[in-house]
Amino acid sequence: MLDLTYEAPTPKVIQGAKHDWELVIGLEVHAQVASKAKLFSGASTQFGAEPNSNVAFVDAGMPGMLPVINEGCVALAVKTGLGLKAQINLVSAFDRKNYFYPDLPQGYQISQLYHPLVGEGEVLVDMGPGVARKVRIERIHMEQDAGKSIHDMDPHMSFVDLNRTGVALMEIVSRPDIRGPEEAAAYVGKLRQILRYLGTCNGDMQNGNLRADVNVSVCRPGDYEKFIETGDPSVLGTRCEIKNMNSMRFIQAAIDHEARRQIAIIEDGGSVVQETRLYDPDKGETRSMRNKEEAHDYRYFPDPDLLPLEIEQAWVDEIAGSLPELPDEKRARFVTEYGMTEYDASVLTAEVENAAFFEEVAAGRDGKTAANWVINELFGRLKKDDLAISESPVSAAQLGAILDLLAKDEISGKIAKDLFEIVWTEGGDPAQIVEDRGMKQVTDTGAIEAAVDDIIAANPAQVEKAQGNPKLAGWFVGQVMKATGGKANPKAVNQIVTEKLGL
Repeated sequence: MLDLTYEAPTPKVIQGAKHDWELVIGLEVHAQVASKAKLFSGASTQFGAEPNSNVAFVDAGMPGMLPVINEGCVALAVKTGLGLKAQINLVSAFDRKNYFYPDLPQGYQISQLYHPLVGEGEVLVDMGPGVARKVRIERIHMEQDAGKSIHDMDPHMSFVDLNRTGVALMEIVSRPDIRGPEEAAAYVGKLRQILRYLGTCNGDMQNGNLRADVNVSVCRPGDYEKFIETGDPSVLGTRCEIKNMNSMRFIQAAIDHEARRQIAIIEDGGSVVQETRLYDPDKGETRSMRNKEEAHDYRYFPDPDLLPLEIEQAWVDEIAGSLPELPDEKRARFVTEYGMTEYDASVLTAEVENAAFFEEVAAGRDGKTAANWVINELFGRLKKDDLAISESPVSAAQLGAILDLLAKDEISGKIAKDLFEIVWTEGGDPAQIVEDRGMKQVTDTGAIEAAVDDIIAANPAQVEKAQGNPKLAGWFVGQVMKATGGKANPKAVNQIVTEKLGL
């Protein structure tokens, strides 16, 4: 969005057998902090290491081992809060969340239930031109990740890998403001984009560095407005939580299935049970995992090994001063500074690396032309070859050099595309390639005029047709371009053909 003027998208309505129903969705996104060390130990967070090789004594729950807070993790969490326009709490505290699971060696997880580090914020989720959903952030708290249980290596035993145990997570909890599956996926996508711009989480969903617990309930049309007016969540229906979603596509499919499951239960006269569920992508359905626990089930209490976390406003201000330009601001600037469409700006700012590449290409050049080449030629070829922008064989400097040759009329648009292909496959300096291979555009009007005369003389019937229908003059232009190997200046060719044919 270029300004704050937008309309909220219409809530998704599902038609049941008896009534229409609306969805209410809230997400708890777990984002792994981009730190090389864990939250309370110096153990490495490297992904893909040998099982149980990145485990300190405190991670393994050894007796007498005390946690020590990682200041770098706290700084990145504060930075995330500032990027989401959230309140930073100068005093926060850690609690113990007690439960048993084989990959949780301490028997508890250190989290922040009562006094989180970050308070209320917001995310603006674009759903189309002039349409956006403002999703309120309730809180962001820091906590440890658990380990990983592996059940498919032996038919009789399960194995435990504690490498992830103790890795710092930011749990970003939204209000129940999301009203459809597409909005939920777009929200996670926007959150991932902001985190990557901030550099506080790499957003890699495949490796589990960003995953979401999705809370879904259904209500009758008008009930959500009652909730907003009264603050009474009971009108929204009983919610179920779908655990550990790490795919945008699966998030949408799981929400749609879960909503229809709840509607069927209610319309059959039953009651939805609040519980935690898992999504089975093979069957396209959710299944019960366990009854939804409440806070008292975990026996939360302040962690006795950790003092309250107190930070200074001056430190927060220092972090605020280091914030980069975020996606919404960068997109708005691209539109105004480079004169491009909002759509093109959205494509270019989708990833921070893409935006940086474009700006290097556009420096001192026409922004619209640079955008067109980066989006259509470069991104198109990257997608075809399944490459990331960091793996591009054509650098920003090389692409910029091609655009310089084009702007100086030393090459035509067709030759520029041929040149791009040569640089992509062989590398090299574009200007030198043009010189060595004789690819310079023919601007000598005498040579072009001679080629036009030859084509006209050889095609009298086509001349007569073109004089009767000027649109057919394009045939002569094409023939001249073919005769000159695409090197003739197209503007000069058009002008001379028009003059020669008397059009």
